[in-house]
Amino acid sequence: MAIIKPNNNTLSSITSLPAGVGGKVLQVVSATKTDTSSFTSTTFADISGLSVAITPSSSSNKILILSYANCGYDYGNAKIAIKLLRDSTIINLGDAAGNRIRLSSSVYVNSSNASPFSAMSNFLDSPSTTSSVTYKLQAGNLDGNGTVYVNRPGDDWSDATNHASVTSTITVMEISA
Repeated sequence: MAIIKPNNNTLSSITSLPAGVGGKVLQVVSATKTDTSSFTSTTFADISGLSVAITPSSSSNKILILSYANCGYDYGNAKIAIKLLRDSTIINLGDAAGNRIRLSSSVYVNSSNASPFSAMSNFLDSPSTTSSVTYKLQAGNLDGNGTVYVNRPGDDWSDATNHASVTSTITVMEISA
């Protein structure tokens, strides 16, 4: 949208929306992971390919994060854990409760399985900045046994039509205040 200045016929862009038009999607950034990753440690690590940067146009705007990671496991029971981060800060965490770990999402698998399970997370964040922020997913293996996989089943020994090859995605949207 532009305004014409009659005096010198130049255009000037509008840098903010008029009052009362909050809730509009201003920009969308997305990343889709099609390859696989594996995690064997109880220490959380970034899931390569599931990271996006966005620069909010106003510090009062919100960022809506929609994400899912398709995970498999190759050793009996599994507690696959996912954390959502803004830069180095973990966001969208469950409340503290006893000894339980606080996570953004998780999947409990009661046996190694030929189908990946989706760990999903939707969160409306308030980064309160106009600097670039990076949103990313991390994965961890809460049991420490076996291997957690992203985008492949736990038992991948068979190249069969009932074994899936899947994707994982993170999408962020700037929402006007």
